[in-house]
Amino acid sequence: MRQLVMLRLLVCLSISTLGACGDVATLPEQAGVGAHPSLPAPNPTLLPTINIAPARGWPAGATPKAAPGLAVGTFASGLDHPRWLYVLPNGDVLVAETNAPAKPEDGKGIRGWIMKRVMQRAGAGSPSANRITLLRDADGDGVAETRTVFLQGLNSPLGMTLVGDDLYVANSDAIMRFRYRIGETQIIDPGVKVIDLPAGAINHHWTKNVLASRDGSRLYVTVGSNSNVAENGMANEVGRAAIWEVDLATSRARVFASGLRNPNGLAWQEQSGELWTTVNERDEIGSDLVPDYLTSVKDGAFYGWPYSYYGQHVDSRVKPPRPDLVARAIAPDYALGAHTASLGLVFYQGNSLPPRFFGGAFIGQHGSWNRDPRSGYKVIFVPFVGGQPAGIPEDVLTGFVNEAGEAQGRPVGVAIDRSGALLVADDVGNRVWRVTNAIRQ
Repeated sequence: MRQLVMLRLLVCLSISTLGACGDVATLPEQAGVGAHPSLPAPNPTLLPTINIAPARGWPAGATPKAAPGLAVGTFASGLDHPRWLYVLPNGDVLVAETNAPAKPEDGKGIRGWIMKRVMQRAGAGSPSANRITLLRDADGDGVAETRTVFLQGLNSPLGMTLVGDDLYVANSDAIMRFRYRIGETQIIDPGVKVIDLPAGAINHHWTKNVLASRDGSRLYVTVGSNSNVAENGMANEVGRAAIWEVDLATSRARVFASGLRNPNGLAWQEQSGELWTTVNERDEIGSDLVPDYLTSVKDGAFYGWPYSYYGQHVDSRVKPPRPDLVARAIAPDYALGAHTASLGLVFYQGNSLPPRFFGGAFIGQHGSWNRDPRSGYKVIFVPFVGGQPAGIPEDVLTGFVNEAGEAQGRPVGVAIDRSGALLVADDVGNRVWRVTNAIRQ
């Protein structure tokens, strides 16, 4: 039986689109978007649907396609797998050039072998640069003319947040604190560990993000699950699939919200004052399931993983079941489409982009591997009214996948620069894009 499975898998992997494995969606991508997404019956298959857009990179002079009224240009190029962005008070832009750490126990067995091949094909198989680079656009022309190694020797860093003179960096295994002075272009101090984060030899969802509270007294930290749906056992999920709250005065942490399979983006919604996150949901029960989502984060809330999804829809793969936890599970606020890999999140409070964007959320969708046809591979905007999502998303940047089905780029982190323009990290194109108001060009 094992030999048969491997043979079928090799046949799938030999096809350039990887579209021969698994199932095909029966619903359009938009059916899994909004406050009330369609949730058809699960459709697990012997082999997972594998339909990655192989990484190609951008040809000379090419850019993504911007929405009407917007223009896009290159802020910086020639980076090494840039995934996350942070804008300092003086306008300098920090870029986390990062990739997965060593995970010796995460690649075992047939599924592990599949995922290694998928990640390599997606452009995520290279060693991590383990650094944060500073980009400076001193003359304000929309292109960074200064680039310095700001921090190096990190451990697969992602999230960054500044509190006073302290810069906090979320490594894959710890929160680190570095002393920072406005205008510095390099930090050579080794930093201080604030708190360890779940990591280890599996560390399946390794990316950790960090955001400071409004008063700077606490940090909120994303910690993804150590598996798809707890197939490594719940003993390996302690403290994971959660958002932590860290008290900076004591360095004590608690789980703020749980049942969040792989949260990444974190942002404060100005009108409501609430914390919001983007979450990647589970795979391998069909191209139409499960929608990734955008949600406000309630203190003490449980969002279902691994026992249920989108509220109280039970995932029968998880043994033993926990009906007591399913009964507690709450549904997220807004679906973002199945398998879109929605990662970056920023709310817009500027006035340089067209007025329709004020108060809403820009989201970087890294793109699917487990859906046929593909989903994501774009930057979208979700409008908000009164602090809540209102209406359908707008495509802000598209064209990341070419006509041959190759990924020219994959958007990840998003941020707003000092002028109010949108910045987008592209970890396949190795660039940071800058989106502006076309009328003001």
